Amino acid sequence: MRKTLFTASALALALAAPFAQAFEAGDIIVRAGAITVDPHEDSSDVKVGGAAQGGTGATLNSDTQLGLNFAYMVTDKVGVELLAATPFSHDVGTKGLGGLKLGELKHLPPTLSVIYYPMEKTSAFQPYVGAGINYTWFFDDKLTSEAENSALQLRGLDMKDSWGLAAQVGMDYMLTDNLMLNAQVRYIDIDTTGTTYSEAADAKIKVDVDVDPFVYMVGLGYKF
Repeated sequence: MRKTLFTASALALALAAPFAQAFEAGDIIVRAGAITVDPHEDSSDVKVGGAAQGGTGATLNSDTQLGLNFAYMVTDKVGVELLAATPFSHDVGTKGLGGLKLGELKHLPPTLSVIYYPMEKTSAFQPYVGAGINYTWFFDDKLTSEAENSALQLRGLDMKDSWGLAAQVGMDYMLTDNLMLNAQVRYIDIDTTGTTYSEAADAKIKVDVDVDPFVYMVGLGYKF
């Protein structure tokens, strides 16, 4: 008897899911989950007083934070979405400089996108694509004590903010008329310049970095 009831319940859920209504014009969608920024950086040589030091460069590590999405459906298939998150923290390393850990930084990468859902709203599975613009604000840039006490005697660190394009693919799966599972992947064009000063060389030190991260997010969403 229990097995029959379990089978009937599972069948009811399976049949109900495809009939969960997806999105309509005027809907507001809020998503939250774990978001990871994974830099795929391409760095220039470090320049000391304008002279490039061959075989050198900068590196950045990955970080995971709380990600937030807010979307408004303009039509049943087209929406406008804002990506937000708690601040990301990255270690700034070097190559060709004895593995010197240069510093630490934080950033916020708000991204505004237009998203498009190709499936009919009667489908529980809702893949989508999107494209938009990103602004990355770097703050709390600071050198490590290792960098300050190195032979270069570095002083101060500044990272330039960035504007760039962003693209994404994602999917929602409607668990109910309002609750959904979400997964998304983005590529964001982030370019920055790091600047510090060497007392030992009496010169400004600069490095250009194309951060260009892939951004991964998995979480839950709710439609209002």
